[in-house]
Amino acid sequence: MSSVFTDAIKNLLSPIGDLLEDEGVSEVMINGPHEIFVEKKGLVFKVPNEFEDEGTLISAMRAIAQSVNRTIDEDNPRLDARLPDGSRIHVVLPPMAKNGTTVAIRKFSKDSLTLKDLIEFGSMSDVAARFLDICVYLGKNILVSGGTGSGKTTMLNVLGGRIPKTQRLIIIEDAAELQVDAEHVVNFETRKADELKGLGEITIRDLVISAMRLRPDRIIVGEVRGDEALDLVQVMNTGHDGSMGTVHANNPVDACTRLETLCLMGETKIPPDAIRKMVGSALQIIVQCSRYHDGGRRTSHISEVLGVDNNGNYITRDIFRWVQTGKDPETGKYIGEMVPCNYVPTFFEDIVVHKLPFPKQNFLAPDWARPLVKKKAA
Repeated sequence: MSSVFTDAIKNLLSPIGDLLEDEGVSEVMINGPHEIFVEKKGLVFKVPNEFEDEGTLISAMRAIAQSVNRTIDEDNPRLDARLPDGSRIHVVLPPMAKNGTTVAIRKFSKDSLTLKDLIEFGSMSDVAARFLDICVYLGKNILVSGGTGSGKTTMLNVLGGRIPKTQRLIIIEDAAELQVDAEHVVNFETRKADELKGLGEITIRDLVISAMRLRPDRIIVGEVRGDEALDLVQVMNTGHDGSMGTVHANNPVDACTRLETLCLMGETKIPPDAIRKMVGSALQIIVQCSRYHDGGRRTSHISEVLGVDNNGNYITRDIFRWVQTGKDPETGKYIGEMVPCNYVPTFFEDIVVHKLPFPKQNFLAPDWARPLVKKKAA
């Protein structure tokens, strides 16, 4: 088990010690003392591990909370915290949790992944990876979209690591998860209010304001969940080209709508139509991450945002998309590949002007995929 835990906590967590040590396990889910599941290679299944009883499980969670200077009890029945090794833990106590104390521990890989790794994992094609690399180099604003556990954080880590070394990057997160491998990185993390006095809260919005005064070339907001979305949109629209963020959404159009909705959650007095136009002009590329039923995490879409039409609908065009062509009868794994969608992005001239080796032919779908791409687009 991780050396960040004291011997006392290790002892309390001994029923799941092997799961925490197993590098193949990405998440441990506890639904009461006698029901534990894990996620491994993208699939969730039950394991025989158990805690002795509810009291033992609660004691372990209280010890973890104390180790990170937090409290979990009847008055504070929820815990959302980052452990010293970077893992994220969320706990809900009974009676809110009807199954017993409910816990999710999300572990993060200690190895920094690269675009090459994503290609080898089958997450995207070589051509699509080179295109994303070019988008980062050219300073295109990128929003990474996807559901829980779809690989958004991994993708943002990879893209952030491709930012030119001469640029200053400021990363703002609710709970520090990103491990961007870049030369000039400043990391900010929010702080919750003091549990007794209710003072001292520092929000993402507060940190965005500070970041704007600290000469950033680019800003990354790790995950947009609230009205800080408006700040990210304004950052993207005010000269900080190449800024990035993540949002929970199922497809590129939904990602735009979701960001718009989050912008309107606060006390902003900007009309909804104006917000929609701001979102449409701020976003340039959406990278859609998806977790498929076979457990695979893949980049399902790389799309360009072209603003809004006369009816107020977001206009997006798929540049690359993952297409399933079959299923392996033995492993159950999906067979497919990421293909171009016969769409040349509007900024192709930027690629030419910078003399980047990416010919227009790379956007043409292969003959076999053209009917599939055309059908999807329709």
